[in-house]
Amino acid sequence: MNLTLEALQILDAIARKGSFAAAAAALDKVPSAITYSIRKLEDDLDVLLYDRRGHKAKLTNAGEELLMQGRHLLNAAQELENRVKRAASGWEAEFRIVLDGVIRFDDLIPVIKEFERQGCGTRIRISQEILSGVWESMVSGRADLAIGAAYDGPDAIRMQGEFQSRLLSDIEWAFVVAPDHPLASAAEPLEPTTIQAHRAIAVGDTGLTLPSITAGLLSGQDTLTVPSLSAKLSAQLAGLGCGHLPRRLALPYLQAGTLIEKQTIASRPIGNNRIVWRSANKGKALQWFLQKLQDPVVQRMLTGS
Repeated sequence: MNLTLEALQILDAIARKGSFAAAAAALDKVPSAITYSIRKLEDDLDVLLYDRRGHKAKLTNAGEELLMQGRHLLNAAQELENRVKRAASGWEAEFRIVLDGVIRFDDLIPVIKEFERQGCGTRIRISQEILSGVWESMVSGRADLAIGAAYDGPDAIRMQGEFQSRLLSDIEWAFVVAPDHPLASAAEPLEPTTIQAHRAIAVGDTGLTLPSITAGLLSGQDTLTVPSLSAKLSAQLAGLGCGHLPRRLALPYLQAGTLIEKQTIASRPIGNNRIVWRSANKGKALQWFLQKLQDPVVQRMLTGS
């Protein structure tokens, strides 16, 4: 290969410093070495990189293209070097977190900011799934840590012993309807048969291969499935159906009177939302997050409990 990182560094230095002589000083080389390297690169590529007809050498179109693409290569090489060094130090090059829909990304931001202050250089990638989709992200290796995973996971996963989990915090749910919904004036506590006669709003399970997980739905109940908790909230505010919402999400609307809480005979149990990670993972980023998620203040911040 005719291109080398050293040649690209020289080309970049000339462009940044404005001259061959300034580039030589910046790279701690003699000017003749810079001139020789550029001449050799032109010979190897059989391309003229500089137009030398004027008072000052100017990059040709080919030179401009090489400089632009070469900088991408230099950045990639630097990033690779940094990632190798991070791996050697025990910090993951990339750490992937999957959030269940009950966890709001905004509430995780203070934790991410605190992690950034560690200066470890680990890149964070965050995704969001619903119910069994969270477990699929862990099983497939798309995530290193799950926050808010529903229940203990499918039986097949628990039996493998590949994952560890612990309770994050309980999430309290409230059964709510819009003021103009038929159930708003119904006698309390609501019977299951009374609720079953009305459409439920449910957040769709994003899992594709694992058995779907449902919560708070009655057998045979008409259902409007929506993509997120915020969409579920909007649908219930619009009177399109009934259902449970995390109390902290519903509270401002209950206080404003745009949602009404109804007592039910069969209440949805307090949510069992968990933190899940792969047992074999000993990376420093994982250990930092596991420790941080033990903090009761952080737990309340994420779950509103």
